Amino acid sequence: MNQPIAIQSWCYKNFTALPDFFAKLKDTGVSATELCGVHASFADASTWPATIEAFKAAGVKIVAIGVETLTGDAAKDKPKFEFCKAAGVPNMSITFGPELFDSDFKGLNAIDAMAGEYGTKIGIHNHGGYDWLGSDRILDYVFKKTKNVGLHMDTAWAIDAKQDPSKWIEKFGSRLTGMHVKDFTYSPKREPTDVVIGTGILDLPKVMGQLKAMNFAGPIVIEYEGDFADPVPVLKDCVAKLKPLM
Repeated sequence: MNQPIAIQSWCYKNFTALPDFFAKLKDTGVSATELCGVHASFADASTWPATIEAFKAAGVKIVAIGVETLTGDAAKDKPKFEFCKAAGVPNMSITFGPELFDSDFKGLNAIDAMAGEYGTKIGIHNHGGYDWLGSDRILDYVFKKTKNVGLHMDTAWAIDAKQDPSKWIEKFGSRLTGMHVKDFTYSPKREPTDVVIGTGILDLPKVMGQLKAMNFAGPIVIEYEGDFADPVPVLKDCVAKLKPLM
C-alpha cells in the first residue's frame, strides 16, 4: 500500500492554530491528515484559499475531511463537497440521522446523488454501540439503497458495537472508502479507554493484512483520543505499530 499514514486532526484539537497543528503532526512523524472542523471552516468558502494554501505550504496532505454530518439539504451539504473539490480531497467520512430515511428516502438519495455529482467518496463513520449506524444490518440496508455511500470504518467503534472489523472488511470490502485505525480496552463496567493501536482488542496485523490483500487504496487514519493535552508520544507509538504493516 502506497498511501501515507494519516492522523485525524481531532487528535490535536487543543492545537487549533494551523502552525501549531502542523508542528505537532510532524512531531508525530507523519505529514497527512483527515481534516476535521477544528482546523477548517467547511461552511465558509471565504476561508478556503488561505486554509488550502497553508496546508500546501506546510507540506501536509489532506486525505479526507470528516466526520461530517450530512443532512440531505444541498444548501447545507454542498459546501463540504465544494471544499473537497477545491482542495483536491477525494474522501469524506460522514454520518447522518434517521430522518434521511423518510417515506421515499429523499434525503438519502440526495447525499448519494451529491457524492456522484462531485466524485467524492463518502463513507459512513460508525460510532459504536450507541450509534444507530453502528450495526452491520443497517449498513447493509443503506448500501442496498445507495450507489455512492460507502463505509469509512472505525475499528475500535466497530468492536464497541460487538462487530468484528475483519468480518466487516470481508463483507463490505467493495464499499470500504477509508479506515480509522483505533483501539480500545475496557473496564469491568465496559467503559472504553483509548490505547496504542494493536495493544488492545484490535487484531492490527490481521486487519492490515486484509487491506494489503485487497490492494486497499483509501485513507488509513490513526485516531487516539486519550490525551488531547499531549497527544504526540502515544501517536508516535501508534505510527510505529502501523508503519511495518503498511
